[in-house]
Amino acid sequence: MKFEITSMKKGECVTFTNPPKAFFEAVGGVEGMRDFMYNFYDKIYESDIAHFFPQDEEEFEKVKEKNTLFFIAICGGPKLYETDEEDLNEYMVEFHKNFSIDEKARIEWLGTMREALEELDIDEALKEAFWEYVERFSKLTVNRFNEEGFYDQAFKAL
Repeated sequence: MKFEITSMKKGECVTFTNPPKAFFEAVGGVEGMRDFMYNFYDKIYESDIAHFFPQDEEEFEKVKEKNTLFFIAICGGPKLYETDEEDLNEYMVEFHKNFSIDEKARIEWLGTMREALEELDIDEALKEAFWEYVERFSKLTVNRFNEEGFYDQAFKAL
């Protein structure tokens, strides 16, 4: 299955729907989500955007666990992510404002997510539903925009 990446346009109104709980159940609940997300973050640690994450292994493990808890909650699992925020998606958008994220970083993040998602042995429709969420939601984390023509160049590189 081809997981499409659409370009982000400055000022674009982004809408999304959280992944269905069926995705959470299909991957094997909390432990399955932990395996999936840890696989993803292990790939991130080796990617071109590893610098966005702590380079100290113990600190990286803490980030990996916290982010996994976010995805567990977003996918309909138990609310294990510790925050006072009612809307986790809104909280994560605010959190990412602390980093300078451009479309190139978003594409790298999505490409790594695609690799991890393709390795899952679950129904393709559920993978697609999860992908639709991360592909759209990731647009909300972009907070730095480059010169005209960058997006075309970035997508040709994929």
